Amino acid sequence: MASQKGLGKGLGALLGDFSEEPLEKSAYQLLPIYKVEPNPDQPRQDFDEEELQALADSITVHGIIQPLTVREMPNGYYQIIAGERRWRAARMANLSDVPA
Repeated sequence: MASQKGLGKGLGALLGDFSEEPLEKSAYQLLPIYKVEPNPDQPRQDFDEEELQALADSITVHGIIQPLTVREMPNGYYQIIAGERRWRAARMANLSDVPA
């Protein structure tokens, strides 16, 4: 009787050895909103107040879906790399923390 090569022997037989640990963990932390600062080199200078208010209303209902991207500064604060609109809208929504 021939040995089964793949079927009926589990995923290991089909895929070979694999780790059960994810290769990359996608985690974020909650930062106090007062410790997050805008980047002075941000190319966008004009923020439409009505659009920010609409985003703030959405954040109030749904939260911030996409975390901000920040870098830690030597002074212990965080500078925004991406997500200044979300940060501004979160402030308008009176959030105390933002995911980053």
